[in-house]
Amino acid sequence: MKFVAKYFPEIIMKSRPVRKRFVKQLQMNVRNLVNRNGFKADVQGQWDNLYVNINSEDATIRRAMIDILTHTPGIAFSYEIEEHDFDTLDDAFQIIKTVNGPSLAGKTFCVRVKRRGTHEYNSNEAERYIGGGLLKETNAIGVKLKNPDVTVQVEIKDQSLFAIKNRFVGIGGYPLGTQGDTLSLISGGFDSTVASYMMMKRGLKTHYCFFNLGGSAHEVGVKQVAYYLWDKYGASHKARFISVPFDGVVKEILENVEDGHMGVILKRMMYRAADQVAEMINLETFVTGESIAQVSSQTLTNLAVIDKVTDKLVLRPLVVMDKPEIISISRQIGTEAFAATMPEYCGVISVKPTTEAKMPKVLAEEAKFDLAVLDKAVEDATHQFISTLVKEENDALEVACVTLPSPSDIVVDIRHPNEAEDAPLELNHNDIINMPFYEIETRKIELKEDQTYLLYCQKGTMSKIHAHHLNKQGMANIKVYLEEQPKMIDKKAEKKAAFEAAQKAENSELEKKQD
Repeated sequence: MKFVAKYFPEIIMKSRPVRKRFVKQLQMNVRNLVNRNGFKADVQGQWDNLYVNINSEDATIRRAMIDILTHTPGIAFSYEIEEHDFDTLDDAFQIIKTVNGPSLAGKTFCVRVKRRGTHEYNSNEAERYIGGGLLKETNAIGVKLKNPDVTVQVEIKDQSLFAIKNRFVGIGGYPLGTQGDTLSLISGGFDSTVASYMMMKRGLKTHYCFFNLGGSAHEVGVKQVAYYLWDKYGASHKARFISVPFDGVVKEILENVEDGHMGVILKRMMYRAADQVAEMINLETFVTGESIAQVSSQTLTNLAVIDKVTDKLVLRPLVVMDKPEIISISRQIGTEAFAATMPEYCGVISVKPTTEAKMPKVLAEEAKFDLAVLDKAVEDATHQFISTLVKEENDALEVACVTLPSPSDIVVDIRHPNEAEDAPLELNHNDIINMPFYEIETRKIELKEDQTYLLYCQKGTMSKIHAHHLNKQGMANIKVYLEEQPKMIDKKAEKKAAFEAAQKAENSELEKKQD
């Protein structure tokens, strides 16, 4: 199978050296993601397109490749193509009729040809010839040059024809790693997850800093959504997850700070801690999900006061967005369900929070705060690569796994709803129920004690973690279903085996003649 990815338009507008650097980075990112998904592909970044060639027709590998191309920053859209050699324009038409003809039944269409090389015809003539043939020899209802039901895309390069089977929309943006690193202050809600995504989309390698205000359930939830964001949009690079225990800081604020200024002081303490964490890992910026006037601490006056506590550049990609816009993006990127079920730990709630904090008053209130408590929180922070949030725990888990379920087993698909919808699990002999992993804790009472359940996710990692947790709670009837991984077709090995077989047959014939 073959794919062609088109670069985000802003990449094409860059100077030649910058464009070359961006293309090289994107090529490396896609290669890293292919390797991480456990299959092989030839990835070539060229001036206009990124080409991907896979020596397999396995449906699972195809879905994984499409997922990579549609969620990797830097790609505007991609095509699944068939490449054919041809001689005449009629040869080209016959190929397009075979590939695209069935999809035109009962629809209007137009043909668009991009051509490079020396031919006896130009692009317009090729479009008319192929379009006329499709109209005559398929069940299409007509040609429509503006807003057709189907646009048949054809690319001709010398004597090679690229027939486009499917088109997939990407997320655009810049290749991850081209714009440096940043630190996202993530709480797991709508705002911070969308802000993190927008930074990755713009090409920034995004690390995560979580301030634990005293809730273990909150930390587990934030780790899961951070892993989801990284796994979906940023897994071509390593990223860090830093958890800072902030319960002591909250206690200090509640006991010593005047009510109206508690929210502003808490934010300034978070910024102080983020400044120290960023300094530890050599970062000059951090990201927040703040939006003007969304809450009392986010008025222009209060944001200005909060900013003065750090010399780092504070990035606020959502600063002028309203809540419905933010929720809409969270729905598109798959974090809405996380945010909607995330436990809330506000830490401090002022009865009458100030919306116009004054620096002298803020400094006076902070003078009551023992900054040694903040330093201790940063010192006790845990640092780990985000890939290990589930991997380390997964490696140490002892859970029962099966690859061939018995007919009485019920398979529980715990994947994110978007993932389950894109690639539905199909089993001939087993009932399947959908229970996203972030709902397992609240819905586990639906699992009957006398029934065996097999948790399923594509890679098995999240399934093992949640099965282990349920086993520890006494639910021994919970196991894991692992799909058998497809075997790659190694064409070089096939050719070598065929050559050796031919040699062996030839030697056998020679021996017979000699005898």
